[in-house]
Amino acid sequence: MTQQFGRLIGVSLGPGHPDDITRRAAAALATGARWTYPVKKEDEESYALDIVRRGGFAIPPDAEPLVFPMTTHKDVLVRAWARAAARMLELLAEGRDVLFLVEGDASTYATFGHLARAVRELAPSVEVEVLPGVSSYCAAAAAVGTPLADADDTLAVIPASYGVEVIDHLLDEFDSLVLLKIKPMLDEVLDLLARRGLSHEAVFVEKVGTPDERVVSDVSVLRGETVSYLSLMLIHNPGRQRPPLKRGCRKKDTEAEQ
Repeated sequence: MTQQFGRLIGVSLGPGHPDDITRRAAAALATGARWTYPVKKEDEESYALDIVRRGGFAIPPDAEPLVFPMTTHKDVLVRAWARAAARMLELLAEGRDVLFLVEGDASTYATFGHLARAVRELAPSVEVEVLPGVSSYCAAAAAVGTPLADADDTLAVIPASYGVEVIDHLLDEFDSLVLLKIKPMLDEVLDLLARRGLSHEAVFVEKVGTPDERVVSDVSVLRGETVSYLSLMLIHNPGRQRPPLKRGCRKKDTEAEQ
């Protein structure tokens, strides 16, 4: 007999403000499905669960944390993913849908993608659904009051951990750059911006959408500061040399010239 699993649903909650929880996410939270949520270690508060709590949702008594340690040690991560996937499969095997709560958007640098792949490797028949949400960098741009991209602007979104050489190169290739997880690279990025004369074109945003949200326009004052893991930087390079654009098909261009 074929095992009947519940659906695994990644529920995007937005970056921090409970009003950014979408109607689809709110409806999913009210379905009676089992809740799970990520924590960095046992007995630690969950950022995702805090968003839901501040939104006025009652936390089910059977809501269950899954541990995903913050480490770069591959063997530790592999074991953690295996444990989380195995436990998730046990819950899904009960036939009940299981929600995995995700801050930000579940499709963008989120824990959910790794978890869903690990579960599907164990049981390919598991149905996976993703409820999209507001990403941290979209909320940050709104908080700052600046567009991420205008008209024909190009935009790149990367973790700052790629390093200053990559960031330096991308500043020549894109009009706007979003650096996620800026914390460990902050001073090096500040040095790069100062060297390129772009310090005044950068804005730092920390814990966007939360009561502790902070927006810093003069990024130079951040030098030497230990910032939150939940921080990013928006950079615009107005002096970038752009290649010529190709607009429409060749036939239309020819007709326009005539």
